[in-house]
Amino acid sequence: MLPADAQLIQLWMHGRSRHTRRYYQADAQRFLVFVDKPLAQVTLADVQGFADALEISGLAPSSCGRTISSVKSLLAFGNRVGMVPVNVGALLKAPAAKNTLAERILSEVEVQQLIVLEPNFRNRVMLKLLYAAGLRVSELCGLRWRDLQARNEAEGQINVYGKGGKTRVVLLPITIWRELANLRSAAGFNDPIFQSRKGGHLHPSQVMRIVRAAAQRSGIDTNVSPHWLRHAHASHSLDRGAPIHLVQATLGHASIATTGKYLHARPQDSSARYLDV
Repeated sequence: MLPADAQLIQLWMHGRSRHTRRYYQADAQRFLVFVDKPLAQVTLADVQGFADALEISGLAPSSCGRTISSVKSLLAFGNRVGMVPVNVGALLKAPAAKNTLAERILSEVEVQQLIVLEPNFRNRVMLKLLYAAGLRVSELCGLRWRDLQARNEAEGQINVYGKGGKTRVVLLPITIWRELANLRSAAGFNDPIFQSRKGGHLHPSQVMRIVRAAAQRSGIDTNVSPHWLRHAHASHSLDRGAPIHLVQATLGHASIATTGKYLHARPQDSSARYLDV
């Protein structure tokens, strides 16, 4: 990789989350290996050839779409800062990926089984918090005891530092607030709520293993991830009549359109039900 391209990629990734940077770095590297030329010399034919190669590579459609979107973003950024003379990526349309959101929403019964059958108290509180507060796994792992604030004797709130450096406040159900108090024991103000064995913040991969084990224990065969509990929060709260703007605020969605996807993923009615078949 040429120094100029490496510098451009670093500028492009600046300020993004660690998770996003990891994907962006891999996508940019894959593209540069394919075109085998500086980004400033990339043509539309190069970008189209890369898209065609991804399509026949066996990569999942969602991964193909993400990779193409990453490349388009990189070339657009390079053009804006003057390091890429022409934004040829603007002429390439990213492939539409199948919407699989409905496949990743657990039922309320499945979520309750997943939680109830967890034998470890700390892990059980973790699962409840992921679901009840609709947290991203990175948000959960970054929590410290100082992020909890009591509202009265029985309940409280949690300050969540989310995507894009934005902070939101989520009110916690009384049951979870009390369980968090029982979990704290002698932990200090700045200590992580969920600690690793070495005493630092729990890593997202460790949370993934805990969620997968809980899902298998409850008889769920699919590869459940922590994010599925966030999906479940959105879907179940909307099903129970929560205002969509409130769900948006709780989850920290930048657009209400993102929250609205859950209404389409699990509709309450369909014209198909009116047919005599």
